[in-house]
Amino acid sequence: MNLRRSLIALAGAATFAAALLPQTALAQANPAKYKSEYKMSLVLGTAFPWGKGGELWANKVRERTNGRINIKLYPGVSLIQGDQTREFSALRQGVIDMAVGSTINWSPQVKQLNLFSLPFLIPDFAGMDALTQGSVGKQLFGTLDKAGVVPLAWGENGFREISNSKHAIKSPADLKGLKIRVVGSPLFLETFTALGANPTQMSWADAQPAMASGAVDGQENPLSVYMAAKLQTVEQKHLTMWGYVADPLMFVVNKQVWASWTPEDQAIVRQAALDAAKEQIVIARKGLVEADQPLIKELQGLGVTVTKLSPAEHEAFAKATRPVFDKWKKQIGEPLVTEAEKAIAARKR
Repeated sequence: MNLRRSLIALAGAATFAAALLPQTALAQANPAKYKSEYKMSLVLGTAFPWGKGGELWANKVRERTNGRINIKLYPGVSLIQGDQTREFSALRQGVIDMAVGSTINWSPQVKQLNLFSLPFLIPDFAGMDALTQGSVGKQLFGTLDKAGVVPLAWGENGFREISNSKHAIKSPADLKGLKIRVVGSPLFLETFTALGANPTQMSWADAQPAMASGAVDGQENPLSVYMAAKLQTVEQKHLTMWGYVADPLMFVVNKQVWASWTPEDQAIVRQAALDAAKEQIVIARKGLVEADQPLIKELQGLGVTVTKLSPAEHEAFAKATRPVFDKWKKQIGEPLVTEAEKAIAARKR
């Protein structure tokens, strides 16, 4: 009789414990609950290194999970009607399952990501790597995790250079009065206002027609974007290499989606993101890291006037934007910015 009571008690305890299991654990134990398709948001398509990173990630996941996790790409942030500044909120809410997102576009919701948009903070690719692959990158991923998403890997859109249809830009005076298309970030608006330009906020979808019509004079973007979009065909014939800010990308998954996968599949998706990001960075830097910078020669061959700044000219831009840097250092968090400055100073070149 005592044995029977004990067995009944154990069965009851097991039932009670199962009832307490969170839904995420049950989902992890049941791959049958997986979606037939997962939606990945991208700002740019696969003709650009950005979109290529998403494609690489999706393909690796599909292959390595034998099709259990099937990812469809949605470039042009089409899941949110092209409004790239809403991407992070939509990702947290579950409108988007996963994304390769930009620190710039997500900075309105996660202020620490403005770190990479501080004017003239990051001098070179080694400086960017020192941040994304070091303790600063880990801190920022911790912040993103607390904000409600699962960050897996750092990719790269690149250093943003400036082009325009009017003349070569060698000093802040050359920017005076120019209408420059910028992304929807207060920091970008303040940076270009400090330089005497007239910053005009608009989506990338609207930017190219605006350049073609002359509604805006110029834009700032990585050279990979300039080349893929063929911006020389919309009057952007003057390009200045000033590398004033960098634009890392983040490979991220919605938390509920992440929790619905088995631990084994989570590990596969994470490693696929790391592998895809590594390949994507190589693609983004192609033509710029080689000693002869063939991408610059290619641009010149297309009739583009490419201006490289001297150290003194570069410093003039940094000096003009320093008040903006100092203001935003406080908003981002002085300890984080100071740690970033130290990491850059100690970088291996």
